[in-house]
Amino acid sequence: MSLPKHKRYWGTQRVARVCQVSPATVANWIDQGLLKGHKTPTGRRRVEAEDLTAFLKAHEMGVPPELEGGNGHDVVVVVDDDPGYLKALVLTIERSDLDVEVVEAATGVDALLEIGRVQPSLIVLDYSLPDLNAPQVIQRLLEPGRRLDAEVMVVTGGMPEEAAVELRRMGVKVILNKSEGMPAVVEAMREALRRRKAA
Repeated sequence: MSLPKHKRYWGTQRVARVCQVSPATVANWIDQGLLKGHKTPTGRRRVEAEDLTAFLKAHEMGVPPELEGGNGHDVVVVVDDDPGYLKALVLTIERSDLDVEVVEAATGVDALLEIGRVQPSLIVLDYSLPDLNAPQVIQRLLEPGRRLDAEVMVVTGGMPEEAAVELRRMGVKVILNKSEGMPAVVEAMREALRRRKAA
């Protein structure tokens, strides 16, 4: 039985890069109904890959290879309960040269649902969430019957030393402190995705 192909969504930053316009222009197109899109619960606009392809063809714009080639880019699930940090990190990722689709979650349970839905290549997980901490989320992902085919990176504002030992035992290769800054997180993501491709 083949899994239904999950829908791929593009954020306004990536659409703007492809169309060579500003993200605000893309947002206007979506709001005016010129480009089919929707708003996420966090107020971000998303465009389905197929809708974007149709829009580009209708306006005689070039369709980039990652749209033509089906699922060309990696999906990353970013989990953090601090809305300001989450928004800033997602923006940093979207502005970077990483060709990834970002899916956001603010709680451990939401993260588990999104991870099951999109089968990401990489999970960027905050250590302490309102419902589950990082080891509890990973524990559930490692349960028999679940396929965890993603690398997990933990980003934290601080955690007990024994937690770091436990996370490494569970297979987490990268633990970053938020104080190292967002460029460090993006760099670590780049390394993790590179490791996956090399594996």
